[in-house]
Amino acid sequence: MKSFKALSALLSYPSAELCAAIPQIRDVLHQEGLIGPRRLAELDTLLHQLADRDLYELQERYVLLFDRSRTLSLNLFEHIHGESRDRGGAMVDLLETYRAGGFDLAGPELPDHLPVLLEYLSTRPLPEARAILADAAHIIAALAERLHRREAAYAAVMTTLVALSEADAEPPAELAGIPDDDPEDLAALDAVWEEAQVTFGPDPNAGCPVSRDLLARMDAR
Repeated sequence: MKSFKALSALLSYPSAELCAAIPQIRDVLHQEGLIGPRRLAELDTLLHQLADRDLYELQERYVLLFDRSRTLSLNLFEHIHGESRDRGGAMVDLLETYRAGGFDLAGPELPDHLPVLLEYLSTRPLPEARAILADAAHIIAALAERLHRREAAYAAVMTTLVALSEADAEPPAELAGIPDDDPEDLAALDAVWEEAQVTFGPDPNAGCPVSRDLLARMDAR
């Protein structure tokens, strides 16, 4: 379903290419019919921001939200496994799922990176995609709450994903009770992220699979 690919693009690092592709992304979201009118209206705020705001402002905001806030990390296993050994095993299992489905990572992101997962779901039948998304719905619901508290338009993507999962997702107490971190406290963030991430994909210099050739892929409808 192309709507999953469009939502994946909206969660990717803002680039000139992404901003230029907003009309195509909007068309996919509206024409495929997978997302209801209420959710589409909520997504419009983010679509307008990406189309109209200064690119450097968009990039700075994205980094503050997703790169400098561990509680908003788009790496899903971060929220349930942290740096434990279980995270590595879960990552390998997910990577094998991708490979079995004929989906290969082509960029630096880890397999549990939400835009990567959505890219994979766009290649699967809708019932299978919903089932996989439902497994992560409680984490995505927690991200939605945290983004709402920061009045970030990206919250609309998370609430849309929870709705698409058709899961009765409430953030579990252990996730809902985690206080928001301060993206401006660089010393604390350095301590949190001091352990280097393991690369499970191919060459990390290959570029992001979401942003590369985005216009061409969104046009392939």
